[in-house]
Amino acid sequence: MHLHNVPAPAKLNLFLHVTGRRADGYHLLQTAFRFIDLSDTLNFERVGDGAIVYESPIPGMSAQDDLVFKAATALRETTGTKWGARISCVKRIPPGGGLGGGSSNAATTLIALNRLWETGLTRRELMELALPLGADVPVFIFGQPAFAEGVGEILRPIELSPSAYLVVRPAVHVSTGDIFTDPNLTRDTKPIKISVFADWLLKQQRIEQQQTQGERQHESHAEQNKTQAYGLHAYFGRNDLEPVVRARYPKVEKALAFLAQNQIPARMTGSGSCLFAQFVTHGQALLNQQKIIGKIPNCGNTVPVIDETWVCHGYVDHPLRYWTKD
Repeated sequence: MHLHNVPAPAKLNLFLHVTGRRADGYHLLQTAFRFIDLSDTLNFERVGDGAIVYESPIPGMSAQDDLVFKAATALRETTGTKWGARISCVKRIPPGGGLGGGSSNAATTLIALNRLWETGLTRRELMELALPLGADVPVFIFGQPAFAEGVGEILRPIELSPSAYLVVRPAVHVSTGDIFTDPNLTRDTKPIKISVFADWLLKQQRIEQQQTQGERQHESHAEQNKTQAYGLHAYFGRNDLEPVVRARYPKVEKALAFLAQNQIPARMTGSGSCLFAQFVTHGQALLNQQKIIGKIPNCGNTVPVIDETWVCHGYVDHPLRYWTKD
């Protein structure tokens, strides 16, 4: 039996507050997760000898150190299944970008092999199995946009509008561990209530509806383009990790400055390095990508500052949400 082209989508942190630190060194967070349609894809073949065969697509990383292998091994050992698997992965989500590619791959592996091996674990059981693999892994199994607390494992669903995103990758790989251990990291942001964030979302959705209606009423194509160019979504809170990354990685600072110079205020996701700007419509995001793409080679003079850009849809749900029973 096989499962081919199984998606593992990237995530964005719409905001990220560090509210404390536990005695064991783990940081307490509040954040909002959103899945986007920039995805890795994985292939799974069920085999009867119990072996797990995987070749990591990340240069310099052995299979045993990759979260895909660890996830498959954890599921096999927890359930006692006789089955094994041959697994391959096509990477599109850049490592070290704060987009959660490794965590998403691990979650997709748990979901897919739970189906392929017929091990029958529930969503909650898979989330419990996922947490030791990494704090971001459970949300991909949770399957919905989520307000997260704790180390990222306390999850509550939120409703988000179908926004679009311009995602920019600076030409640098950021070490998550270095950012969380930096002495300059803010670790005492005051916690908020989810109701405060929910009320803010409702207000933004009303503004988006007004913008969309306004675009439809424009008779001039030029006027419509002007509206699309500046149809930016506001941001809630902040990313507490961003000042540390900007100080340690000049290319991230320069990329943010370049976007701001082009009237595209952006925010960093996770521990970086990737940046995103949120728009009401896909057309707005695409227009802004086109506005900057020809200028990118010169924004760092002789040193590349930005490697890639994508225009992405925000998912309403994770594409594998209904592969797992609640």
